Amino acid sequence: MGCFECCIKCLGGVPYASLVATILCFSGVALFCGCGHVALTGTLTILENHFSKVTSDHAMLTDVIQLMQYVIYGIASFFFLYGIILLAEGFYTTSAVKELHSEFKTTICGRCISGMFVFLTYILGIAWLGVFGFSAVPVFLFYNMWSTCTAMRSPVANLTNVDTICVDIRQYGIIPWNAAPGKACGSTLGDICNTSEFYLSYHLYIIACAGAGATVIALIHFLMILSANWAYLKDASRMHAYQDIKLKEEQELHDITSRSKECLNSYT
Repeated sequence: MGCFECCIKCLGGVPYASLVATILCFSGVALFCGCGHVALTGTLTILENHFSKVTSDHAMLTDVIQLMQYVIYGIASFFFLYGIILLAEGFYTTSAVKELHSEFKTTICGRCISGMFVFLTYILGIAWLGVFGFSAVPVFLFYNMWSTCTAMRSPVANLTNVDTICVDIRQYGIIPWNAAPGKACGSTLGDICNTSEFYLSYHLYIIACAGAGATVIALIHFLMILSANWAYLKDASRMHAYQDIKLKEEQELHDITSRSKECLNSYT
């Protein structure tokens, strides 16, 4: 076999579906974790500078944001390892790889591991649907502020008193009602929308939400792949059992034929 044939055979053993799902999963998790971490820091800066200038008023929110950032570190580490494991599982259950190893046989342990990955990926997919919905909440809040600022700057708005237009963060439950000032009105609100922290955090939240959506798609892709691999292993196990029974029957038939010939030769 030449070098070209070897390369073609090796490329045939690559689980391209698992590879695409892994790349999509890594990209989605990286966008969600990286952008989400920076956006949370920017959000805390905006709140401290404009909506809650007393540290004790948003102390709980600060602790929650720090906890979420630590959770982001854990999510990134876990999915890096989990994606590699699923990719390796895809390599070992690819039919082309099985052809390279004629001695390959499925075991009960292997089928149980594949079934466990199907169940775990299903649970993670449901969890990430919740994460995707949760990540849309800050996008909605920032969009409300951005649309309010855009309406104030619009020449067709015909506003007589801009200071009557306010955004009250306290109504969303982010900070307590006794936080001062708790809201921004008129030119102050416009200045907040023009800050780099607001602009950066708003777009980072959008990217993080898109990353969460990409992760959900990747997990659904993984779930389809794992289900197909598990079904393949189950069918392969039945085929191996059938081949073993057939081989035993052929061996028994061969033994009977051999004994019959021996008896016939001895009689003759």
